[in-house]
Amino acid sequence: MGKKLGYVSLGCAKNLVDTEVMLGLLRDNGYTITEDLSEADLIVVNTCTFIEKAKAESINTILEVAQYKEDGLCKGLIVAGCLSQQYQDELFQEIPEIDALIGTGAWDQIMVAVDAIEHGNRSCIMENITNIYDERMPRIQTTPRYSAYVKIAEGCNNGCTFCIIPKVRGAFRSRTIESIKAEVERLAASGVKEVVLIAQDTTSYGIDLNDGTPLLTTLLKELTTVEGIEWIRMLYLYPTFFSDELLDIIVNEPKLCKYVDIPLQHVNNDILKQMNRRDDRSDIERLLKKIRNAPTHITLRTSIIVGFPGETDEQFEELCDFVKEIKFDNMGVFTYSQEEGTPAGAREDQVPEEIKEERYHVLMSIQAAISEENNRDLEGTIDYAMVEEIEEGDNNTLLAKGRLKSQAPDVDGNMYIEDCGEDIKPGDILKVQVEQGFAYDVVATVVE
Repeated sequence: MGKKLGYVSLGCAKNLVDTEVMLGLLRDNGYTITEDLSEADLIVVNTCTFIEKAKAESINTILEVAQYKEDGLCKGLIVAGCLSQQYQDELFQEIPEIDALIGTGAWDQIMVAVDAIEHGNRSCIMENITNIYDERMPRIQTTPRYSAYVKIAEGCNNGCTFCIIPKVRGAFRSRTIESIKAEVERLAASGVKEVVLIAQDTTSYGIDLNDGTPLLTTLLKELTTVEGIEWIRMLYLYPTFFSDELLDIIVNEPKLCKYVDIPLQHVNNDILKQMNRRDDRSDIERLLKKIRNAPTHITLRTSIIVGFPGETDEQFEELCDFVKEIKFDNMGVFTYSQEEGTPAGAREDQVPEEIKEERYHVLMSIQAAISEENNRDLEGTIDYAMVEEIEEGDNNTLLAKGRLKSQAPDVDGNMYIEDCGEDIKPGDILKVQVEQGFAYDVVATVVE
């Protein structure tokens, strides 16, 4: 009987890609994946350390999984990812059930860790953080067969004062266009219809490959030629290198989703400067105005941090007024997390937790009303939708659940088609009309 592998992948989609590559390496070395962790011989936990809540989730998951060494068949527990990179000494000392730690640049050394476990040894593998996967690496896709994430770059050079990512993921480094295209071609051949391009800072793609000029639009032009790929979506488009050329290709290329995810974090100039962000409010407003004035509607998503050290009531009110003015289609809000080893984390003017939580709920309430208004404005419009699940509805009818082309996987709302009929299957892309819009979801009907 073959060896069984269980896994838990935490954090962002960028981390998930690393997990999928490790799973591919383990599969090629005789492991088969099981969803039942109690029957796994080896368990891999890929961790996140981006904010305090993510750290807590990672620690709790490790401790829960460690129980399978007592109650299940687990003979080896490997902990990988950002938490391992940042807290390798503490993890090894405080959680003796961990057999191996793998850093963010050492995922390709996972079989070295397995070999050490088989010989009764603990190992800590932290290579230089310069590694990045390419199309030659084996990879097991854990997302639905029709949609996959593609990491086009790794690391970050931005040096935001609240963020630990450059320390645990290293300097920004791009994959080659040839490597990315080859991987997308392979995914398309396996049935993938949607690729979601990701990086820590996607708009900076390619700055390290030539004279410092981003190459994202060049990459996109290549990827749109790949047969079988119908949707290309981009996440984490930082404003600094968001060019007019990029906006033009989003507007004019049919395969590109009319969707811009642009992490702004704040809008007050003093806060932006203290965050070490490269853009000020006028830069942000100028860019958002261009996007809003584009000849076709583009869905706007952003992420915001409330409670950054020293944030005043007035600065928070400015942020709220800005959100009301722009009317983002979707928004993620995070309470500031005091991260060890960051300049902002060392400041003494931390905002009390209860104030951060209050500001979080205020801003989320504002955005919920805006999202509902925006989705109601979609009523009567025609769009394309990808079906993801078929569920049983009322009176033995079938309910299709999925996403409009304007909704990203995992982070946005859903689209529902009631009484959809038996001929609709997961992975289908349908032409639909939006009938009802709610705060996060929409109900649609199929257009013949």
